[in-house]
Amino acid sequence: MGLFWNLIQQSQISSHSSRASTLEARVAYLESELRKTQELLIKTLKVLEEESGKDINGDGKVG
Repeated sequence: MGLFWNLIQQSQISSHSSRASTLEARVAYLESELRKTQELLIKTLKVLEEESGKDINGDGKVG
C-alpha cells in the first residue's frame, strides 16, 4: 500500500508542477499583452489630444 500511495503522491506533485508552469506561462503572456495594450492606449491618447487640442488625460499638456 505504501508504494501505491507514493505513486499517487508523485503523480499529484507532477500534475501541480505542470499546472504551475502553465500558469506562469499564462501570466507572462498576459503581462506582455497588458504592456502592448498600454502602449497602444498611450499612442491613441496622444493622437486624440493632438487632433482635439484638449488635455484628455489630465497631465497638463496636449499630446
